[in-house]
Amino acid sequence: MTRPTMRISGATIGAPDPGALAQFYSDLLGWPSEIEKNWAQVRSPGGDGLSTLNFEIEPDYVRPTWPSRPGEQQIMTHLDIAVDDLAAAVAWAEELGAVPADHQPQSDVRVMLDPAGHPFCLFTND
Repeated sequence: MTRPTMRISGATIGAPDPGALAQFYSDLLGWPSEIEKNWAQVRSPGGDGLSTLNFEIEPDYVRPTWPSRPGEQQIMTHLDIAVDDLAAAVAWAEELGAVPADHQPQSDVRVMLDPAGHPFCLFTND
């Protein structure tokens, strides 16, 4: 059997407040958002690569820990975001409500926590 053509077009992230988290990523990335009661989406204006981030309600959401620890809520996924200027990107993310993680394993990557506690990494392609 021949493998059919497939591509990932989006990723879905659980959150206690999907609209607030979608607004954070909309502001962070400069992507437009669509927000409904229990679901929200931000969409890449260029449609290149991963084109949507979707957010859905998780009423029993528990913030993950970074780095992972036994017996604690584990991280299910994280976003890697390429930036031109790491310091400026960190400052922008912080202005929008993200915080740097206490543990930073690489000097050229900044692990940040979004307002719901999901980790995301900012990095340059140097």
